[in-house]
Amino acid sequence: MKYAAAVIIVFTLTALSPCQSAEPWQRHAIDDSSRGADGVRLADVNGDGHLDITTGWEEGGVIRVYVNPGPSKAAAKWPAATVGTVKSPEDAVFADLDGDGALDVVSSCEGKTRTMFFHWAPKSAEDYLKSESWQTETVPCSAKQQSWMFALPLDVDGRNGIDLIVSSKGENASIGWLESPADPRNVSDWKYHRLRDAGWIMSLVAYDMDNDGDLDVVASDRKGSKRGVLWLENPGKENAASGAAWIDHSIGGASRENMFVDVISHRGKSAAVLSAVKPAGLVRFQRSEFAGPARATAEGPGWSGYTIEIPGEKLGTGKSIRSADVNLDGNEDLVYSCEKANGAKHGVVWLDMTQEGLKIRPISGPEGVKFDLIQMVDLDADGDLDVITCEERTNLGVFWYENPTR
Repeated sequence: MKYAAAVIIVFTLTALSPCQSAEPWQRHAIDDSSRGADGVRLADVNGDGHLDITTGWEEGGVIRVYVNPGPSKAAAKWPAATVGTVKSPEDAVFADLDGDGALDVVSSCEGKTRTMFFHWAPKSAEDYLKSESWQTETVPCSAKQQSWMFALPLDVDGRNGIDLIVSSKGENASIGWLESPADPRNVSDWKYHRLRDAGWIMSLVAYDMDNDGDLDVVASDRKGSKRGVLWLENPGKENAASGAAWIDHSIGGASRENMFVDVISHRGKSAAVLSAVKPAGLVRFQRSEFAGPARATAEGPGWSGYTIEIPGEKLGTGKSIRSADVNLDGNEDLVYSCEKANGAKHGVVWLDMTQEGLKIRPISGPEGVKFDLIQMVDLDADGDLDVITCEERTNLGVFWYENPTR
């Protein structure tokens, strides 16, 4: 199969056209009590229909949970608790590890810690925000083994409840999975299974890439000889339980430093993968059968890539990307976050899909330097999607930007 050259589209912030608001969106602090907020992961912990948050504070060395107070109170700081104290946390994610109905938290730590921890939630909902009711335990099979970066709860083998896809960076880095034992509370019985060597894993996303009814894992590896965007083919629960390999499929991006990715449905038929890349810009990877003539470059087998380069004069370096209809015009827009947004540079913007092409619109303005993973949720129940993220250099903490569309 032959491919044409990549299309390179360049935009600048100086070419902003009028929009609903040329000003940055209003920022609402959820928590700014510690240092180095590093990622936001979501789940409904109490069944009230509102998404709650857990975050690891890397420099502060704490794992926190935040219970969404509902639309009328979302602009104030959220009820919160410290559920564990660990050093150098890179990620925290909700998971009901022991199947008791209460969402626990898993933290992944790098630095000198190089260990994963389970933070066991109290069984009583009334105690969920009481820090003293939580219990933290080391996962022995992970201890001092790798610089753990990101975890994804997933029932891999159909036995003993939820398992964890886990990943790391640097020496001995990998993507693997932690197998839950018959008694998940017995942390010594959790087992680690290596799936793939890695350089520096940024993303793990569960998505059925081959439409066979089970969830595969899409990942971005930003460093090393195996870097790029890829997906690991789930062999099925019975095969996974017996130790079957997960086939490693390249999507593309081996020539780029890929950061966080977003996986979206394309025309209801196939997945498209968006990747924020350094130093700036993004790539949209599409199945080759949907690629237009003379528009795409060859990537992994069966994939084509569309590149959007964004000059760095007005933005920081690429970090995270989300697809969403920001202004409710029926078109797909893109929300983009950055690191190194020093001085007058913008750290969070959205790319407006207009009839004239993409236009860059401000969200954060110049305040803040190092932003992280983006989540899109209608927190104030006004019908448009707001942006949840965090910032870890100027200690803006965990917060959300209020979409001015409505």
